[in-house]
Amino acid sequence: MDETVSDGTLELSLVNDLQEIGAAAAKIDAFCEARSVSPQIAYAVNLSIDEILTNTISYGYDDEAEHRIDLTLRLEGDTLVVVIVDDGRAFDSSMERDPNLDATLEERALGGLGLFLVQQMMDDVDYRRRDAFNVITLTKSTTEQDEE
Repeated sequence: MDETVSDGTLELSLVNDLQEIGAAAAKIDAFCEARSVSPQIAYAVNLSIDEILTNTISYGYDDEAEHRIDLTLRLEGDTLVVVIVDDGRAFDSSMERDPNLDATLEERALGGLGLFLVQQMMDDVDYRRRDAFNVITLTKSTTEQDEE
């Protein structure tokens, strides 16, 4: 994994190997801690990144070749912005439906919980296909908000 840190930005370049996720998570935690991002916000961001990377690595490629996944995390004022770029298979996130959380495990459709979780934990999730790349942008406010 390659890493660059500069002026409020962390850039990571991973390969499509699930074992890379743990090392990335540690670097993301350290980045957030150094910028006084609360542990709760850092956890939400890290969990969301983990879900996206796991899905990309597990389901995004049609071959067994090594692929690069670029991740950028930057602090813009009071907002963490995460951009994940990969060359995996295109997917249409608008086709994802909220899972039926009331259904039994036998009745529930396979998959769909990861993206649902990311959408619940982040303030905004944006997916775009640019040329041959998936570009996912996540944003999360770093200011604590009381939940009622």
